[in-house]
Amino acid sequence: MIAAARTASLIGAPTDIGAGDRGASMGPEALRVAGIHAALVQRGLNVVDCGNVSGPPNPGLVRVNGYRNLAQVTAWNHEVHDAVYRELTEHRLPILLGGDHSLSIGSISAVARHCRETHRPLRVLWVDAHADFNTRELSPSGSLHGMPVSVLCGFGPRELLQIGGTCPAIRPQWIRQIGIRSVDAGERRFVHEQDLEVFDMRFIDEMGMRRVMELALQDMDEDTHLHVSFDVDSLDPEIAPAVGTTVPGGLSYREAQLCMEMIADTGQVASLDIMELNPALDVRNKTAVLAVDLVESLFGKSTLMRKPLAFAGALIDT
Repeated sequence: MIAAARTASLIGAPTDIGAGDRGASMGPEALRVAGIHAALVQRGLNVVDCGNVSGPPNPGLVRVNGYRNLAQVTAWNHEVHDAVYRELTEHRLPILLGGDHSLSIGSISAVARHCRETHRPLRVLWVDAHADFNTRELSPSGSLHGMPVSVLCGFGPRELLQIGGTCPAIRPQWIRQIGIRSVDAGERRFVHEQDLEVFDMRFIDEMGMRRVMELALQDMDEDTHLHVSFDVDSLDPEIAPAVGTTVPGGLSYREAQLCMEMIADTGQVASLDIMELNPALDVRNKTAVLAVDLVESLFGKSTLMRKPLAFAGALIDT
């Protein structure tokens, strides 16, 4: 039950400009080859493929003033922002096909802008192996794909903070992070200071994915815009090898499916990022196929027809 737009828009962003490794630029086409268009149609959505946004090539620059490729990352994020914002104003559900995770600065800035203009609360589910809450002072690499959450919360270069028109674009209390298992030492302290709500892999191990999702989805009202930013490296590399920043011990297939199914049960998914898919590291496109499978569950695929039960402003199935 997706109460939001019935038309989904695919927006490709073929760049690895914010990452340390090359290859995520091929992610959008790999997702198309894996059948994301047909999968969404099977879920009852009308689907419009908007093609790819474009931006500068990856120059592979060294770190300058704490950032790698800042001007190029900024240019790509402006393009992403404009494309996502356009689809939201047309009452469509934008799906960003990444590309590296720095591009979520543009997509979520657009979502936040739209929510401000339509007076809707925003909840962001950040499904990732990494907190992505670094700054130039804290980052070991200067790669901006490790900084999008901090930038969105108002900590970062002026060029990126201005995208979307308001700084900060979002507040830490609007975010729930799921699957985290790799956080740099300085970043760990900063996450704690900003009171970011993080459900790391230890929490998932101890409490189970069902409880994690109940907590992550609680306190949403029926008007909440739910944005999912799904980094493929949240999955265990045994099942999803096609990422440049693999971290052992990630979400299992069943944990990831339950996560997506419980999000779907809310009926409030209104925008989506699919990020960091690197086909150069894949085996017969299996990670892209898995990502599409999970996106199907995010939009309502289930084994049986289930009777929903209300909990804390969201829905779960019996």
